[in-house]
Amino acid sequence: MNKTGIYKKVFKRILWVIILIVLLTVLIPVTVGIYYFNKADFKCPSDSVYTEKYHVKSVGDSIKYIEHDLLHRNKYGLWEVYISGSPLERGTKYGVLTKDLLQYQENVFVEQIKEFIPSDFYLNFLHKLIAVFNWNMASYVPEEYRKEIYAISQSCSHEFDSFGTPYERQINYHAAHDIGHAMQEYMLVGCSSFAVWNENTSDSTLLIGRNFDFYVNDKFARNKIILFMEPEKGYKFVSVSWPGMMGVVSGMNEKGLTITINAAKGAIPVTSAMPISLLVREILQNASTIHEAYQIAQEHKTFVSESMLIGSAIDRSAAIIEKSPSKISLYRENDNDIICTNHFQSKEFMIDSYNIDNINNTDSKYRYDRLSELIKESIPLSPDKAVTILRDRKGINNKDIGLTNQKSINQSIAHHSVIFKPEELKIWVSTEPWQSGTFLCYDLKEVFENPNKLVERNDKQLTIPADTLFLENYYHDILEYRKQFKKIRESISGGLVTPVQEIHRFIELNPNYYEVYDIIGDYYKEMKNIEKAVEYWKKSLDYEIPSTYELEKIRNKIKDYDKE
Repeated sequence: MNKTGIYKKVFKRILWVIILIVLLTVLIPVTVGIYYFNKADFKCPSDSVYTEKYHVKSVGDSIKYIEHDLLHRNKYGLWEVYISGSPLERGTKYGVLTKDLLQYQENVFVEQIKEFIPSDFYLNFLHKLIAVFNWNMASYVPEEYRKEIYAISQSCSHEFDSFGTPYERQINYHAAHDIGHAMQEYMLVGCSSFAVWNENTSDSTLLIGRNFDFYVNDKFARNKIILFMEPEKGYKFVSVSWPGMMGVVSGMNEKGLTITINAAKGAIPVTSAMPISLLVREILQNASTIHEAYQIAQEHKTFVSESMLIGSAIDRSAAIIEKSPSKISLYRENDNDIICTNHFQSKEFMIDSYNIDNINNTDSKYRYDRLSELIKESIPLSPDKAVTILRDRKGINNKDIGLTNQKSINQSIAHHSVIFKPEELKIWVSTEPWQSGTFLCYDLKEVFENPNKLVERNDKQLTIPADTLFLENYYHDILEYRKQFKKIRESISGGLVTPVQEIHRFIELNPNYYEVYDIIGDYYKEMKNIEKAVEYWKKSLDYEIPSTYELEKIRNKIKDYDKE
């Protein structure tokens, strides 16, 4: 065979290899994607919903009633909602009462997504990708919750129908916390919680504290909902979340069972199952003890890894349900306290490669150790002392690690912060900003006996005061720091010059935070001042860096550009 024949034969083989690669990497996945997109079934209920039959009575600007159910905005800006009845009744009344809040929340959510993905083409592609990912999610959601969400969706806007019907969008939003897991390195999810009991509390009763650091943006956190739910079946409960969220991330029921969730690390999910917030909702609505909570958790498949800190007035203790898509474990401590950040602690998960990586390379173990340190220093704990712990901004041994550091218990991003006293059915909820405002106390026995107690309550009763020292000395610095950080980042992307005095002011706002020097280094690199860039990158290494990923990224920049 001559050379030309050999070349043709080789070329044909290469061509077939290329065709095979295209089939495997593009055409087959696209075909499968189209199949699942067309097959997607959100199991939309066929029930008729008549929003017009629910007449709203307004009292001033802050109170709305539908019969004995209500929406109330207190003077601290928290929205308090009480709803009861069947799933369709609850959902319809919730939607009618909070219609403006629902539409505002969706606008904020979509606005943030568009900021991440400004291209309409890629935004439309993302919608189809989510539809493929969630194609059978609804089959894992109990009919009761699907009906409730469907009834709520009748009060939602049609502005975003290109992304799906209001019902499809609302049920997808309930997986937002789960999807945030995949973005954990970008700090959408990074919570801290703990429980203490017996001699570790001032009155020997169970006490639980948690920061919910699920951050989308400041607008997303503006309207917080304290939802009091009286379901047709199951236990009454309270949940702290945002408009439209019928799942639970922090809550307590009338039996004194509490549940809070902390994201853990696992494999990136390839398909959805039951959103974790709806599993937590089912536990809260139907369990009264740790054992019952664990039984319910075992019955459901979820698509992310999660720690669920369960407190129980009946058990007078707390435990952690650790759950991944493939296994589950119940973790208890022998001492009279338990701590939960973002890694698993049970024997079953201590050999898990994702969990080992999480412990060794993220901020989770550091926050765990800091919580342990603070609890030991504060024993016996009271609600006031628990709030002080949740507001702590220092590192281990009280080291100043900079404001907003991910290794802090208080990163000034918390959507909400709560304290539970299950045996007294009391919950304290933070007010703006983050966990630094006043903590308001709600007595579940009083509210469930008479929902009007939400309107008539005495705000001073059992209230924990705001952190005035922080508000007077650091709050505005954090706001200005974030504003200046965004401005420098825009200068980098746009090749714009930032005045030297602004850079000096930026450092003064947060001098002990590694990120300050890291981004200044990035700025000088963009300005072609490599010597200055390396100088600032090296300086950032002198401070507490939250993850080995960030540490290695900075070291690699120094390695690539340092000419010494």
